[in-house]
Amino acid sequence: MNLQQQVRAAFDPASALARAAQHFRPRQGQLDMALAVAGVIEEGGALVVEASTGVGKTFSYLVPALLSGERVLLSTATKTLQDQLYGRDLPLLIDALGLPASSALLKGRASYLCLHRLQQARYLDGGRAAHKLLARIETWAQGTQTGDLAELPGLDERSPVLPLVTSTRENCLGSACPSFKACHVVHARKQAMAADVVVVNHHLFFADMAVRESGIAELLPTVRVVVFDEAHQLNETGVQFLGKNLGTAQVLDLVRDLLAAGLQLARGLVDWHAIAGRLEHAARELRLLIGKAPSGRLVWQAAAPQGLDEQQWAAALADLQQACQAAAEQLDTVSELAPDFVRLRERALLYGAQLAHFAGAGEPERVRWVEVGQQARLVESPLDIAQEVGSRLLGQQGRAWVFTSATLGDDDQLSWFTQPCGLQQARVLRIGSPFDYARQAGLYVPADLPEPADARHADEVAARVAQWALKLGGRTLVLTTSIKALQRIAQLLQERLGPEAALEVLAQGQGTKRELMERFRLGDRGRGCVLVGSASFWEGIDVAGDALQLVVIDKLPFPSPGDPLAQARSRQIEARGGNAFAQYFLPEAAVALKQGAGRLIRRESDRGALVVCDTRLLDKSYGRRLLQALPPMHRLQSPQQFDQWLEGLTTAATTASSG
Repeated sequence: MNLQQQVRAAFDPASALARAAQHFRPRQGQLDMALAVAGVIEEGGALVVEASTGVGKTFSYLVPALLSGERVLLSTATKTLQDQLYGRDLPLLIDALGLPASSALLKGRASYLCLHRLQQARYLDGGRAAHKLLARIETWAQGTQTGDLAELPGLDERSPVLPLVTSTRENCLGSACPSFKACHVVHARKQAMAADVVVVNHHLFFADMAVRESGIAELLPTVRVVVFDEAHQLNETGVQFLGKNLGTAQVLDLVRDLLAAGLQLARGLVDWHAIAGRLEHAARELRLLIGKAPSGRLVWQAAAPQGLDEQQWAAALADLQQACQAAAEQLDTVSELAPDFVRLRERALLYGAQLAHFAGAGEPERVRWVEVGQQARLVESPLDIAQEVGSRLLGQQGRAWVFTSATLGDDDQLSWFTQPCGLQQARVLRIGSPFDYARQAGLYVPADLPEPADARHADEVAARVAQWALKLGGRTLVLTTSIKALQRIAQLLQERLGPEAALEVLAQGQGTKRELMERFRLGDRGRGCVLVGSASFWEGIDVAGDALQLVVIDKLPFPSPGDPLAQARSRQIEARGGNAFAQYFLPEAAVALKQGAGRLIRRESDRGALVVCDTRLLDKSYGRRLLQALPPMHRLQSPQQFDQWLEGLTTAATTASSG
C-alpha cells in the first residue's frame, strides 16, 4: 500500500488506532487533513492547513508522518503541547500502529538544569528562600535522568532562582565546562540526533536559525518531514529571534555571574565589586532614563525612543558600552585561570558590540523599539519572516513542510498567515469544525453598551459579567484587550462578587497560567469561578464540559495603533499603495477574535455563550467581516433571548451534575 492507503486504513473505525484512542471517532475532516499531509510527504513541498477546533489535527499529521517511516521534526508554540505530544500522543500512536519508532523531546537551555551553574549558585547571597529552593534542586539533581526542571514538583517557572541554575547561549562554557560530560543539554541533543521523531518548539527552532546554537542546525539536514503545529504564532516568534536585541536584565545577569566567578576563582586579583558596580550602575541608569513609561513597546524611529532626549539617550548607551568594554579588559587579565572568564569576556564584548549597533542608524526594512517593563530591552527586528522562510526553509528541495493551526486567517487563501511567512505558493486547505455551533453556542452583542472608547465601558462590562456569572454559578472567562481593562474589570468583579456571592474571581497575574486554569477547572474551594485574562489567555485555554459556559470579550481585538511593529507594517502597506486598516488591522482583529471565541466549545457535548461587548460589531461596515470570522453560532438578538439561553445552560449543567 502507498502512504495514502495506509492512512485510510489507520483511520478506519475498525482499526487498532480506533481501539487504542479513547476518544476516537470517525471524522471526515480529520481524514481529509491526514490524506493531504500524506500527499505532501510523498511529493514534497509545503502544505498550510487550518483545522478548526474538534477536527483532531494532531492525529491528522502524526499518523501519516509516523507511517511514512521518515525522520520527523515537530515544532509547537507552547511547552504544554510539546509535552503532550511527547508524553501522550506519540507513545499512544507508536504503540497502536505497531511501529518501531523512537522519539525525543528537545527544549531550550532554560528548561534544563546546568550542573556547573548550580555549583556556582552556592556562592551567591540570594536570601533564605533562594537557598531553600537551591537545596531542593540539589537533592533532585542527584536523581534526575533528564535534568528537565519541569520534573521538579511545585517549581514556579517565574522563580528568580531559575536563571541561577540554568544556562544561556552567552554564559555556557561548552566543551570547556568541567561538567560537560554530565551536561543535560548535551545529552538531550544526543538523544534528539538518534531519534526518529523529535519534538521542539518554535522559539528553539528560530533561535537556531539565528545563531545555530541549539542543535537543530545539525538535526534538520537529516529530517525530511517538518510539522509546525500552533503555526499561527510562527511569524511573531520568528520576528523575535531573527533580529537583534539586548536587555538590561542580560547585563545584570552578567554582573551576577562576573561576581560569582571572580570571587570564587580569582578573589583579590581584580576589583570585582568595582567593575560589577560600574556595569550595574550603567544598566540601571539606562532603565531609569526611560522613567515611568507604561509597560509595552516604546516607538523608536529617530535617534532616541519617543519622548527621550537624544543626547541623554546617546550618553546612556555610550556609558553602558564603555562599562562593558572595561569589564572585558579586566576579564582578559585573568582569562587563563578558568574558562568562565573567557566566556564572561566574550559576553561583555558581545553586549558592547550590540550597544554600538543600537547607537547607530537602524537597518532598512527593519523596525526598532524599546520593550519596557521591569527591564528595558532594545529590539531591532524584521517586519516578517517571509525572506528567511523562503531562502532557508523552502529552498531545501525534497522536504515536506506542514503548517497547521485552528486559526490561520479569515479568507480562503489564509493570507494573514501565508503572506508574512512567505508561503503564498503553498497548498492551502481549510477544514471546518465538526461541532454543531448553531445548537451548541449562542452569540450575543449587547446593543446598549457604551462605546468602547467611553470611560464607562469597562465598568459596565464588569457589571454585566457579574450578573451573568451569578446566574451560571461562575463558569465564566473574561478576555480583555488590555492590561488596564483587565485590572479594572477584575477589581470591580471582586467587589461585586464578594464572599457572600459564593464566587471566586481569578485574575491574570495572581499565579501562573497553569495554576489559574487548574483552579478554574476544579472550582476554587468549592466555589464557582470567574477568570479574567488578557494576552496569552486568548489562546491555549482548553476547558471542556460545564466548567466553562460563558466567554466574554470586552472589545474587538485590534492591534494597538501605537505599537511600533503595527506602525511599521502599516507604513509598509501604505507605501505600496494599500490600505493598512483593511489589509492589516482588520485581519489581525478577525484572527484574534476567532482565537478568543475558540475557547468556548471544545467538545461535541459542550454548550455555552459568547458575548462580545463591542457595538462596533453591529454598527460598523467592517462588523460583517468580523462576524463571518466567528463560528456559525446561534445569534441572540435581545437581552431576553440571551437570558433564556443562560437559563438553558444552567438547567443543563444542573441536570448533568445531579445525574
